[in-house]
Amino acid sequence: MPSMQELERIHQEAVAAIEAARTVNDLDEVKRRYLGRKGILAQLFTELPTLSADQRKRVGERLNALQGELTENHGQKEAALRQQLQAVRTQAEVLDVTLPGRRIRLGRRHVLTRTLEEMERIFFGMGFEVVEGTEVESDEFNFERLNMGRDHPARDAQDSFYLSDDLLLRTHTTVVDARVMVGRKPPMRILNSGRCYRRDAPDATHMPVFHQVDGFMVGERITFADLRGVLASFVRQMFGPQAAYRFVPSYFPFTEPSAELLVWFGNRWLELAGSGMFHPRVLEMAGIDPTRYTAFAFGLGVDRPAMVRYGIPDIRLFWENDLRLLEQF
Repeated sequence: MPSMQELERIHQEAVAAIEAARTVNDLDEVKRRYLGRKGILAQLFTELPTLSADQRKRVGERLNALQGELTENHGQKEAALRQQLQAVRTQAEVLDVTLPGRRIRLGRRHVLTRTLEEMERIFFGMGFEVVEGTEVESDEFNFERLNMGRDHPARDAQDSFYLSDDLLLRTHTTVVDARVMVGRKPPMRILNSGRCYRRDAPDATHMPVFHQVDGFMVGERITFADLRGVLASFVRQMFGPQAAYRFVPSYFPFTEPSAELLVWFGNRWLELAGSGMFHPRVLEMAGIDPTRYTAFAFGLGVDRPAMVRYGIPDIRLFWENDLRLLEQF
């Protein structure tokens, strides 16, 4: 047990530590050291029973007085620090009403969103009904109902992100065509849009995530000429009457014959859409009689039309959130 002189030394050290505290956190640390449950004074109180009755009375009275004095000093110092902190905050939050207001920066729709809305508007004007579909699809509708069986080699070109053995992120919005045709009766004129996912390496014209608009028309005596007329009208409305475009033969498992739509961009032909007449097998699996009805389908990218329309040379720029680009549109 320390002597009375030691208690005075502890008193002076505690008072000096309280005065030296510059923040509330520093002050709390001093309180824990001297006044806490496991602090110096608490330890001294536990040693009182080892003293004689006379010593216990004198030392106990001094410890009680010391505890009261330090508690009061701590309270006064804490009040002073909090008042000082409040004064600093008040000064920082002073509002000068004579200053001009800060201009609020308004957001805007992304250039891809604007392009998608414009494409939907064009096809809506041609009589297409706009529908939506899910981004997670079954293997059956994403591949098999579009004439791509389990062992079909065309699957290799659309290898995607599988969530399970049967579920994957859709590789094209044509999957919505297969779902919409089930349960509806011709004639139909449908358009859908959204994100698609493929394991493509990013470059100037490819991304593993891209946007697509897909449409189809089912009815009696629908021909490839109807398909060509619809897409030609789209190109003229989207890019202007001077836009150069052409159709070239291609292959898709779910269309026959098939063609790609190309537009002239950046001194080269850029693929804009895949298209063709729905394969009779696709119509059969949807419950539509292919001997009575025919249908065409097309899949248009959204990112590439935006590149052509606004002269953006690299598709990756859409994903970099660079305001120098986005604020231009």
